[in-house]
Amino acid sequence: MRRGGIILYPTDTIWGIGCDATNEAAVRRVYEIKQRDDAKAMICLVDSDSRLQRYVRNVPNVAWDILELSEKPTTLILDGAVNLAPSLVGEDGSIALRITREAFSRELCYRFQKPIVSTSANISGAPAASNYRDICDEILGAVDYVCHTRRQEHLPHEPSSIIKLRMDGEVSIIRK
Repeated sequence: MRRGGIILYPTDTIWGIGCDATNEAAVRRVYEIKQRDDAKAMICLVDSDSRLQRYVRNVPNVAWDILELSEKPTTLILDGAVNLAPSLVGEDGSIALRITREAFSRELCYRFQKPIVSTSANISGAPAASNYRDICDEILGAVDYVCHTRRQEHLPHEPSSIIKLRMDGEVSIIRK
């Protein structure tokens, strides 16, 4: 990833396609692999509260309450994105970030020391890959590296909840 590579990896939710979220060329390549319009935002994973704060100008206080009380992985869409690849930032200046609590993806984020793109490992419009066995050959052949951990797993997984928090206090549930 430090050289712009694309990986497939298990996350705290489903399998994801990942790259350095600060590398515009790598992010564009993920959009190409997914055959996805770059107007559709992608989620980024971080390993900690402090890392999340490096990529958003101001994190609303309610964000910390939501994350603490969430029973499942929760992605926050926050205003004021900074220090990220421009194509990840919404037209309104927002970014979708999730602090991962799952051991592998958290360690990956910690060791990388930057946010990692975490978009579902599928062609846009196809079902998300809940487990490694669900990933299509086209995706497997398009990435530079596939993580070995959790390949044998056959458990039900689902995408994260998504909550949009505006600086004016507006809260919108995008996905439960």
